[in-house]
Amino acid sequence: MQLNGARILIECLIREGVNIIFGYPGGSVLDIYDELPQYGEQLRHVLVRHEQAAAKHNLRKYKSS
Repeated sequence: MQLNGARILIECLIREGVNIIFGYPGGSVLDIYDELPQYGEQLRHVLVRHEQAAAKHNLRKYKSS
């Protein structure tokens, strides 16, 4: 199995104990989104409707729950 940057990033997130990510697909992160289905059991993705919402509002709600 050859590793690419997207797969390395996802593997590192999982090793660090990350189990949920917030994101908005776009040009520079499409490779990451191509790899995500292979990690469906280990890493949950929350699709946001706006980039700033991912960083500000959704993270705040997630941390408070």
